[in-house]
Amino acid sequence: MINKLLRLLLVFSALMGSATCGTESTVEPFLLGRVIKVVDGDTIHVLVDQTPIRVRLLDIDAPERGQAYANRARQALADMVFGQPVTVHTQGKDIYGRVLGTVFISQTDINAELIKEGYVWVYHPSKQKAAYVRLEAEARATRRGLWADRNPTPPWKFRTSRR
Repeated sequence: MINKLLRLLLVFSALMGSATCGTESTVEPFLLGRVIKVVDGDTIHVLVDQTPIRVRLLDIDAPERGQAYANRARQALADMVFGQPVTVHTQGKDIYGRVLGTVFISQTDINAELIKEGYVWVYHPSKQKAAYVRLEAEARATRRGLWADRNPTPPWKFRTSRR
């Protein structure tokens, strides 16, 4: 009986530890570092105090690997940020543990630049993202980047079609 209780207690504490591990560490409101890797069109690694931090660019969604324009989106982001010092304005973490943020080089909003050049979609458009929505509309109207295709597939639809 005691062994069962002990095992139950160990399992419970292990579950509690894993349930809180993502929330124990807080994210600073901004990070300063240098981009050391571009994973895809909306994810980078930033070296902050000798620690690589995986950053998912907030409010945008880039084409997935295997999808049209995925390589172009990744290359466009790499051309803008690789090796560059950046400031990331953070807004917590996603379910995968990536820091969510808006990336800046000097005063330039890189997330907005990717939208403006037509390499990404605005993710979950809303009134709070009105500037991003306008940039996407302009890119669509001028058929920049992925908007040159007649009917590009949004990444969230592409992901669900592959499941």
